[in-house]
Amino acid sequence: MERFMELYRTVYKDLYRLAYYYVGNAADAQDLVQEAVLAAYENFGKLKEEEAFRAWIFRILVNCCRKHWRKMRRPEAAAECPEGFYEPELSAGPRVQELLCRLSKEERLIVVLTVFGGYKGEEIARILKKNHSTVRSKYRRALKKLELEIRREEAQE
Repeated sequence: MERFMELYRTVYKDLYRLAYYYVGNAADAQDLVQEAVLAAYENFGKLKEEEAFRAWIFRILVNCCRKHWRKMRRPEAAAECPEGFYEPELSAGPRVQELLCRLSKEERLIVVLTVFGGYKGEEIARILKKNHSTVRSKYRRALKKLELEIRREEAQE
């Protein structure tokens, strides 16, 4: 229990940040992190290498987030994000949240894992159980979408 808590303390903010940017709602993010942590705690004895803890618990959280989206039955491209919600200590601002909401769930997850989780493409591919080149191309495509959205907003101003 003690070792699990030590490892958990090193990743809590990143777990919350991932969940928050993925679902766009603080309460849901907290619930998803709790669900993931409980599942991780119950299976901690099965983890063979403590060095893999971070990737392992993130994979559990990603699965919880996916389950949440399936349960909500939201179309991938039409994710709704809360208006005016701002969490100063974890977000870069409401504009970032708004821009991320314009991405598909999978694109958002890849961007969030890269930018806020600090993961490399190969690590994300392992977490998502996808091909590395697929993750890399989806990441580039998502960044291109964000760039176009920013340019569109700047042109309107």
